[in-house]
Amino acid sequence: MTIGASRTIRAGVTVMGLLLLSCSRSAPVPPPQPQIHTVVIEGMRFEPADLTVQPGDTVVWMNKDLFAHTATADGGFDSRQIDPGGSWRLTLQTPGDLPYICALHPTMKAIVRVRTGG
Repeated sequence: MTIGASRTIRAGVTVMGLLLLSCSRSAPVPPPQPQIHTVVIEGMRFEPADLTVQPGDTVVWMNKDLFAHTATADGGFDSRQIDPGGSWRLTLQTPGDLPYICALHPTMKAIVRVRTGG
């Protein structure tokens, strides 16, 4: 191998190394954009009955039932009465599980899970 060939190989290895380093430094991943989730109240139940959201997401409860309902989590939130055809929204920030009921019909139960990450 000649000196010129050796220098060319070293230069190529150096360039490849720099390219690999530049490729491995990825741009920071932006946080996910807040989403809006809908819970439909119909047939005397919440649908979905188990909902997982991210902090900053908003949940909208839409009452498509014939009766007034609430979305009430003990110590967490209370929609007060949502009349037929009405809705109520809440933006959730704190991770955790929030089981809730309809205060007017306590057999109606559901849960919102606020989770960070994917």
